[in-house]
Amino acid sequence: MSPTVKAYLIEEAAGAVRARFTSLAPEALDAGDVELRIDYASVNYKDALAATGRGRIIRRFPCVGGIDAVGVVERSGSARFAAGDAVVVHGWGFGVSHHGGYAERARVPAEWVNRVPAGLTPLDAVTLGTAGYTAALAVELMQLNGCRPERGPVLVNGATGGVAGIAIDLLARLGYEVVAATSKADETDYLLQLGARRVIAAAPAPGAAPRPLESAQWAAAVDSLGGEPLAALIPRMHKDAVIASIGNAAGIAFTTTVMPFILRGVRLVGVNSDNDVATREHLWQRLAGDLRPRHLARLRQLVPFDELPAVMDALVAGRHRGRSVVRIGAA
Repeated sequence: MSPTVKAYLIEEAAGAVRARFTSLAPEALDAGDVELRIDYASVNYKDALAATGRGRIIRRFPCVGGIDAVGVVERSGSARFAAGDAVVVHGWGFGVSHHGGYAERARVPAEWVNRVPAGLTPLDAVTLGTAGYTAALAVELMQLNGCRPERGPVLVNGATGGVAGIAIDLLARLGYEVVAATSKADETDYLLQLGARRVIAAAPAPGAAPRPLESAQWAAAVDSLGGEPLAALIPRMHKDAVIASIGNAAGIAFTTTVMPFILRGVRLVGVNSDNDVATREHLWQRLAGDLRPRHLARLRQLVPFDELPAVMDALVAGRHRGRSVVRIGAA
């Protein structure tokens, strides 16, 4: 075992946040009953906000970033895992209040860990990561709220993002008519390859509050934007439509009326990926089964660990699409 652990550490000094590569002693890792060697970690928008200080994400400093990772168990104090198991770690405080995935090793509580299910490779599992898990949860909640392919088209906005791209793939596999909305016209072919039937330009931000009801266009939607785009979307939903709210790239606040909810029965469903062990296991099994995406290789960009800061810069600048995965310890 190496005497030190290479890690990407996020620190705060004099009110400023900075991130840097460093070496940690193994004993500096946080406590947990599962210890693993990390092979891959993904790069999420939340990770980029945390490392650049553009969002108040980190709940304790210093903290190794990375909210999801895949690796191999080396030691376990839990009956659920044994040495040699390939596992995926995500959620809870990982990479936020507990040292995360941007390190060669990690120790975590067992409830944060899922075995990589049969049908997925470790690289597939980390490509999915928090984004894929969130997309799967959004689809399941939409299904539980009556969303079926025959009801009509499903809008996915912010379509080049990681969660949105996987959602397009999942919904298309299930037979939904997926319409991708994006401001990046040059990504049309990419979105069609993921399974979108059509690609449309993202609606411009409304200059004034939308009318309480507009012409109905969408039977369902996956919304990663929040803010004014969500406010503009709600009045355009069909009767008994469902919107899965997965993000806030355009803002955390919006103004609407009760009319779409009481006259059309529109359902706005929040998607929170910090779930109990049983829910996490159920969704990972679906991701390896009926929800397994067909285009993970197209969604994924695999980069060396040392290129992590450049990937984060591209994410916060809006120059990124799909899922970036950093190779940390894999051969």
